[in-house]
Amino acid sequence: MKFTKFTGLLFVFMAIPFLTFAQDWHVGAFLGISNYSGDLTEQRVDLKYTRPALGLLVRKDINRYLSIRGAFTWGIVAAADSTNSSKALVARNLSFRSNVFEGSLIGEFNFMDLDEKGFTPYVFVGVAGFGFDPMARDQSGNWIRLRPLGTEGQALPQYPTRQPYDLFSFSFPFGAGLKAILSDKWTLGFEIGLRPTTTDYLDDVSTNYVDQNTLLAYRGQKSVDMAYRGDEVTGKLTPGTYPADGTKRGSPDHKDWYAFSGFTITYRLGASSGWGKVKSARCPVLRP
Repeated sequence: MKFTKFTGLLFVFMAIPFLTFAQDWHVGAFLGISNYSGDLTEQRVDLKYTRPALGLLVRKDINRYLSIRGAFTWGIVAAADSTNSSKALVARNLSFRSNVFEGSLIGEFNFMDLDEKGFTPYVFVGVAGFGFDPMARDQSGNWIRLRPLGTEGQALPQYPTRQPYDLFSFSFPFGAGLKAILSDKWTLGFEIGLRPTTTDYLDDVSTNYVDQNTLLAYRGQKSVDMAYRGDEVTGKLTPGTYPADGTKRGSPDHKDWYAFSGFTITYRLGASSGWGKVKSARCPVLRP
């Protein structure tokens, strides 16, 4: 009994700050799209490979112009050399797809008082951790996980500086958006957000080709098949042969990016914001 009472009192004390300032908290969802930029694209964002994105978020209003947002977002990133305009990239013929699971902490900076004006543009910046796992279809149409294959010689004794890349990395979300109050409880927003990352292996492509025979001996034929896809090209291009050891495969000088853009809908917890009643609360203008 004593333990039950203690637990109840502890819960009440923990809940007091939340209940008291509940009007400063919002919960909501994100519905939008995801995009990728990296070694398999020719421009910053390739809209041909736009994929869906979904998320949940919690927002805390610090003051009228600053909010802190925590969110969990899922999206898909993908690209393929076959749709590029560069003949060199088309001949390389690499492709990939990966789920991205992101947890983020973001600061939103409002340009106007949302409760007073009813809408505001805003900018945001933050930090995120995300998980990914690049895959590609083989010639039979099966999805193959690329990291275990070590397509660029990761963990092979002949290439001691190349270690298996982590499937968890960090990104730095930034962007801009617009929020509008729909009612005392609901707020609708739209934002565009880019994510530079700390990994160059979101697409499993970064450095150079490794020796074909070495890769075959240590990792097997499937690794060789997925490391070089130029022998599978069709159409006007002539199928190629596996490149010599050290031939450029990707560009390690630039890390990969991804983007989440779309709509947010949030619900204010606790008391209403008072929006819509601001005009009635103002002092009347005295006329002579």
